[in-house]
Amino acid sequence: MSALSVFDILKVGIGPSSSHTMGPMHAAREFVADLRRDGLLERADSVYVRLYGSLALTGAGHGTDRAVLVGLEGADPASVEPDQLQRDVARITSSQHLRLLGEHEIAFDVPMQLLFMMHESLPAHPNGMRFTALDAAGKVLREEEIFSVGGGFIVRGGGALEAQSAQAKVDSAAVAAAAPAVPYPFATSAELLAQCDSSGLEIFEVMLANESSWRAVEQVRADLLGIWQVMQACVERGFHQQGVLPGVLKVRRRAPRLHRVLTESAAERPVDAMDWVNAWALAVNEENAAGGRVVTAPTNGAAGIVPAVLHYYSRFQPGANEEGVLRFLLTAGAMAMLYKHGASISGAEMGCMGEVGVACSMAAAGLVAALHGTNEQVENAAEIGMEHNLGLTCDPVAGLVQIPCIERNAMGAVKAINAARLAMRGDGSHKVSLDQVIATMRQTGHDMSTIYKETSQGGLAVNVPEC
Repeated sequence: MSALSVFDILKVGIGPSSSHTMGPMHAAREFVADLRRDGLLERADSVYVRLYGSLALTGAGHGTDRAVLVGLEGADPASVEPDQLQRDVARITSSQHLRLLGEHEIAFDVPMQLLFMMHESLPAHPNGMRFTALDAAGKVLREEEIFSVGGGFIVRGGGALEAQSAQAKVDSAAVAAAAPAVPYPFATSAELLAQCDSSGLEIFEVMLANESSWRAVEQVRADLLGIWQVMQACVERGFHQQGVLPGVLKVRRRAPRLHRVLTESAAERPVDAMDWVNAWALAVNEENAAGGRVVTAPTNGAAGIVPAVLHYYSRFQPGANEEGVLRFLLTAGAMAMLYKHGASISGAEMGCMGEVGVACSMAAAGLVAALHGTNEQVENAAEIGMEHNLGLTCDPVAGLVQIPCIERNAMGAVKAINAARLAMRGDGSHKVSLDQVIATMRQTGHDMSTIYKETSQGGLAVNVPEC
């Protein structure tokens, strides 16, 4: 049953990847925090980090190594400043020393102690890490496997994790930790709709009631509007940053020019709303690719879709207001929870349908809710959004979250708006349920070849030259 918070889904982080940047940063920080908790920090003389599976294959392009380094020093994805991160990485690399949690300095030879295990994978999940702390005599103080399971979530564990999926474990842990229990638990769309029917509430109201289990309703509203402000600030930065994105592809930012053209042409002729949707999505994901601050929704690789569609609602829908923004975000969060329970939001498990597909589904449902559609229309929009993303591969060229990721967010946002429009033209009844499409997504992800799941070993990644 759902005991996740919408703020577990929509959270402030740093680019370019929630699973490859935010998750590893969090994991590294937690590992050394436990050393301090158990009185082992001062005894630690050396630390080794091994990255496996997708983290090894595309981690360099996703900034995993940099995230681990600053995470060992205590950086948090929600608060670390991108510019400071770069300075800290440069200091660690040049000095070959780092300060665990900012307190205890040790020698750290980056290429020898942070290892990309390119030909190995841990059995529990494609995004695996192994942390080892040794004392001066070489005795192991602690060794732990931690998995980054998508959206910035991490799962800690070793052998026990092999018997169940990483996603099932993180959800079970969230349920066990939840106190008090939410008033309207759900794990499937059928259960969510049943809760709405029995209570007479809309989906966003069910979510608001559940969120009040953790914080006051007014605080929920204020924090959600704060998330919306971060999204808007990200778009503005994306519109005003110039130049080329980091990495060997030398991709030039397009959002600033598109914004300028749209702004200047607006005085002469009406501008198509879809042009603006493209601009908003590109702005967010170019910021993400540059390592900027974004809202994970539900991942960084798909972070532009929800903000782009929410901007579309705010600018182009008559009567748009803050209440609509709240309805949108709460409903979008509910949809993401269904995918976390029923499948995964990890590109390394599901391909890009676990990221852009889920974000498209979230945004479609959120837009219908903001426009006062029925619960059934919301569910229909979410289903359409995913049904037409089934099988979407994750094949980033050069392991960078740039091609096809940036444009894919623009396409996902436009698709989400069309899914909402189709749902709003119907009465909510449809042949394929959201639960059925989530089950299909899970099966498709399991059947999909590993080379199409965030490894850069297939698809565009092998057919497009890096330079």
